[in-house]
Amino acid sequence: MSNVKGAAVTARLRYVRERHGEAGLARLLAEVPADVRAVLEAHVLAQAWVPFDAFLALCVAADRLFGRGDLALCYDLGRYAAEVDLPTVYRIFYRLGSVQYIFRKAAQLWNLHYDSGKLAAMDEGSGKARLEIVGFDHPHRVHCLSVLGWAARSVELSGGEMLRAEEERCRVRDGAETCEIVLRWR
Repeated sequence: MSNVKGAAVTARLRYVRERHGEAGLARLLAEVPADVRAVLEAHVLAQAWVPFDAFLALCVAADRLFGRGDLALCYDLGRYAAEVDLPTVYRIFYRLGSVQYIFRKAAQLWNLHYDSGKLAAMDEGSGKARLEIVGFDHPHRVHCLSVLGWAARSVELSGGEMLRAEEERCRVRDGAETCEIVLRWR
């Protein structure tokens, strides 16, 4: 079973708390399976590994309660995580580094956030990049949309204006070998 760092989980809980209050968080916790609720109520630490299935259940329940039930909220959750999960030391990279630099760093640091798969970052010229999620052992639309949202917000945090952020290929959606995200900005 795959794991994700607790920071991904705490960012989503914080999103719900900020937008829907403690009552919304209580509704969310009541919505997830008991084993997931136990994990979430155990004070998840940002650097701890959390079962990926708990992350998925949390995101699906949040989308069902506070989104449209189509997982589109996962894109927003990924955008939000890009902002709140950045320690102060990394913020300078966003201010001073290029978008391509940020994505190369993200690829190098993938294993600090997930214990499965890898991220490849390809620079495709000025204002365009491709991210490829390779070998992730538990692909899910929640994850694809979250990474897409994170990547789009990362472009903006680096000073770019997003023109287009899309999944070109997806293992879950269309049976592709890898999940590929294409971003264009100016």
